[in-house]
Amino acid sequence: MHVVATAGHVDHGKSSLVRALTGTDPDRLEEERRRGLSIQLGYAWTSLPGAGDLAFVDVPGHERFITTMLAGVGPVPAVLFVVAADDPWMPQAAEHLAALDALRVEHAVVAVTRSDLTDPGPAAARAAAELAGTSLRGAPVVPVSSRTGDGLPALRSRLVELVTAVPAADPHAGVRLWVDRRFTVSGAGTVVTGTLPAGTVAVGDRLSTGTGTVRVRGVQTLGRTVESVSGVARVALNVSGDVTDLDRTSNLTTPGAHRWTQVVDVRLTGGSDGVPLRPMLHVGAMSLPTRCRPLARDLVRLTLQRPLPLHVGDRALLRDPGSRQVWGVQVLDPLPPPLRRRGAALERARVLETVTGPDVLSEVRRRAVVDLDTLRQIGVPDLPAPASLVRAGRWVMSADRAEQAAHQVREALTEHDRAHPLDRGLPLTVLADRVGLPSPDLVAAVVRAPLRVEGGRVTAVDGLPAGLERALATLAGDLAEHPFQAPTADRLGDLGLDAAGVAAAARAGRLLRLAPGIVLMPDADRRAVDELAQLPQPFTASEARSRLATSRRVVLPLLEHLDRARLTRRLPDDRRMVVPPPT
Repeated sequence: MHVVATAGHVDHGKSSLVRALTGTDPDRLEEERRRGLSIQLGYAWTSLPGAGDLAFVDVPGHERFITTMLAGVGPVPAVLFVVAADDPWMPQAAEHLAALDALRVEHAVVAVTRSDLTDPGPAAARAAAELAGTSLRGAPVVPVSSRTGDGLPALRSRLVELVTAVPAADPHAGVRLWVDRRFTVSGAGTVVTGTLPAGTVAVGDRLSTGTGTVRVRGVQTLGRTVESVSGVARVALNVSGDVTDLDRTSNLTTPGAHRWTQVVDVRLTGGSDGVPLRPMLHVGAMSLPTRCRPLARDLVRLTLQRPLPLHVGDRALLRDPGSRQVWGVQVLDPLPPPLRRRGAALERARVLETVTGPDVLSEVRRRAVVDLDTLRQIGVPDLPAPASLVRAGRWVMSADRAEQAAHQVREALTEHDRAHPLDRGLPLTVLADRVGLPSPDLVAAVVRAPLRVEGGRVTAVDGLPAGLERALATLAGDLAEHPFQAPTADRLGDLGLDAAGVAAAARAGRLLRLAPGIVLMPDADRRAVDELAQLPQPFTASEARSRLATSRRVVLPLLEHLDRARLTRRLPDDRRMVVPPPT
């Protein structure tokens, strides 16, 4: 499906033209028909060869209904701009054009209506001139008469060219449906309508309202009941659940796919001069009051009346309700940092100057560390990221922050080892807290030689204190001939191997600590398995003691260690057998 919005001055024949193209009257309210102008958004559709289904969002042209007009244009990527041949260029046409230009709408066709009443040439020339300085420049201009049908075939051809030139929407994107109508249907319950710009909605889906969740009970598009529909499309959803606050200021999104935010940094078209303190923000089909804080030049911070699911690169409008002046809005950062100290606004503006759209490299550089879910939720494309970024699990970090973190880890470890020579190294979780990283995985990713990661702990490779090294060398000599005759507590004391020294050596992988006061060299368990494999299987603890030439004090904790390491298996009768190595 393709969706096109109409635009133009009141009473220039937008609704009549849509009726001539579709055979359906978009003005469906009794008040609209009585007064002869669109008050709410109207909808009609048709099918065009070469384009398929085409839905029209017919927006009101009267100045009193400009908010409704912006609600119709906001989520739609293409526009049918209507001017009348028998009228001059009118204020509401100029206002609509300014809004479309501020939204950077680039796909348009201009229809000069009532061409059967007067020469359409002057109106066509004026419209082309007005569009020349906007994002709609170069749009084809087609004279047409809704009454006689002249020009309708040419207009249909231009509409086919228009909609087929619009980039296709991603059906797998997260849903962001801007609700533009809500009503109740007897026997069905609550129904909402809107333009779905991307993603897919299906019966049974659950959608977030920001404060609650609704369940999709039914889906309709272009008057047809369907199981699912993908954007761009006009949709009507029968929903149940948290519908109390669901209205035309609502948005329905895929749960977890978007980050709802109430503070956003934006760039304004044409600078920030004249922007009032409390302008209206028009985004999607929604309008809401905001508070504007200038940062510098064309950069401002908006504090919204309520949270919205905004993306980097989103286009919106800022409007002065008094003067009706309009500024284009480009979202630069939906999750900006707080501005707490003096000069923070200017510093923030310098950071935002180079931001042009959703780019993963610039986003990570600006945030230093960010998780991938957050990037996706604010509309930044998935990795692959440039090689200059450091990725660890669900986290990604800029090269500058990684270099800083690596230096901080080295400093923290040096300071700790100096203060605790027998307790060298620190757990990854402790280091993550000390250097301000949200995940131990990020610490592991920045560890560089001479540091290493072993068993969830970062240690230096430069060995243990000299006194402890001498003690371990002597102990290695003691155990060289009888590797399973663990030293007594008195011998450990003579060597200077107290509990702290033994613990430090065990953490460094220099001792195998079987129990308090019972230590062997680190390869003793593997050597024990080789010896025990020579026994008839299974074997008893007594047989193991004899084979290893050791005491019961040593063999029992050694066998328990082998069981835990799954090098041996204990049987119900208390015998054991060596577990064969995996093939």
